[in-house]
Amino acid sequence: MAQSAPTSQSGTGAAPPRLRDRFTIPVLASGGILMAVMQTVVVPLLPDLPRLTGASAAAVSWMVTATLLSGAVLTPVLGRAGDMYGKRRVLIGALALMTAGSVMCALSADIGVLIAARALQGAAASVVPLSISILRDELPPERRGSAVALMSSTVGIGAALGLPLAALVVQYADWHTMFWLTSVLGALGVTATWWAVKESPVREPGRFDVLGALGLAAGLVSLLLGVSQGGQWGWGSPRVLGLFLAAAAILVLWWWWQLRTARPLVDLRLVTRPRVGLSHVAAMLTGFAFYANSLVTAQLVQAPKATGYGLGLSIVATGLCLLPGGVTMLLFSPLSARISASRGPRITLALGAAVIACGYALRIADSRDLWMIILGATVVATGTTLAYSALPTLILRAVPAAQTASANGVNVLMRTIGQATSSAAVAAVLVHHTSLVGGVPVATLHGYLLAFTMAGAVALVACAAALSIPGDGPSGGVRRARGATRGARDGAMEGA
Repeated sequence: MAQSAPTSQSGTGAAPPRLRDRFTIPVLASGGILMAVMQTVVVPLLPDLPRLTGASAAAVSWMVTATLLSGAVLTPVLGRAGDMYGKRRVLIGALALMTAGSVMCALSADIGVLIAARALQGAAASVVPLSISILRDELPPERRGSAVALMSSTVGIGAALGLPLAALVVQYADWHTMFWLTSVLGALGVTATWWAVKESPVREPGRFDVLGALGLAAGLVSLLLGVSQGGQWGWGSPRVLGLFLAAAAILVLWWWWQLRTARPLVDLRLVTRPRVGLSHVAAMLTGFAFYANSLVTAQLVQAPKATGYGLGLSIVATGLCLLPGGVTMLLFSPLSARISASRGPRITLALGAAVIACGYALRIADSRDLWMIILGATVVATGTTLAYSALPTLILRAVPAAQTASANGVNVLMRTIGQATSSAAVAAVLVHHTSLVGGVPVATLHGYLLAFTMAGAVALVACAAALSIPGDGPSGGVRRARGATRGARDGAMEGA
């Protein structure tokens, strides 16, 4: 039987509870930002890593792929573990793995060690869903909305900060310095979390579904490996087709097992409810639309001036172009919470997706002038803030209190699948629309505009998916939040 959720005023321990409570939200938010920074900092290094490590470009690309795969697998697994064994405990473990991976990168130039270290850092993808679940358990309803919105926005804020930070370090210092810096920040994050975050007593006891975890891992690795490597290996190659067939077979068996076992890793009966399932679909579509913005903007502004549209900017200048979007995400997260409180999170999600589409319309209208590029990218970031801030609130209102970490973990997983698919789709579009500039194939402006059109269309589909989610006004959400404190039995009924 799950225990009831405490309020934020029930601190224990030698330190003054009020002081700890005051730092809970900033510490959790800083952990989310640090996670996103960790995922981003390697991007400016990719062109130079073959020379620095003596490895091939294909091997170096696995420093990104390994993090993507491990993050996708570990996010729902660690979310479930948090619901069962303690969210604070699992959160500290995820931050510790992320820090250990950074230390390994700082100490080595061997590509095998670097790839393994980046896989360890993928565990940090669970930081945001675990933190959101802690906020639900610890905060009163009137503070919960703005805190969850800020926590969800940390992904974009950290990504916007990580690229220029890494570019500056790469340009002016040894590349290992960047990983030593993130190691220190990670150690501080672990310490701050241990001190400021209390363990939530809300649990869902039972045996951990090891077979379900292994099946999900095998299915997701097969699926995302095929998606991420399809452009390089060939979409019709035996390896890619084999991976997709294996993913389909494994995930069908996994689905059957989740419905059969008494304590599943993912409660598919919740997932199949329209309020939860459609929220996951919207998360995947929003992830697709959002990720194209970062991918395409970085390549567009760095394209040579000889293309007729490129600006030839450096990596540092490119990062600074994306920085306004990160600042906007920080500023607009409170607005998202207010809209969700007054109109409901599904309206906020639909509005965010519509704003993303408007941002891509600006990109299509003008992708030559720097100020218009920055404006369009910032509008997309604004819409992403609204959408990403609303998604966890939708999940919190639709699932029992004892399953919030695992349910939000699945939602983050769907965003990851959307981002991986976006990366593959954008790459496929740009590869098929190139021209030679100085003997080197470079994507054409038409290719970029097609990528913007594709992402904008997906954003509109995400808007439609959000509007199709069964309605839920703010008063109903508050009533459920209060009902969750009465125990797991009431919590289990709230999503019915």
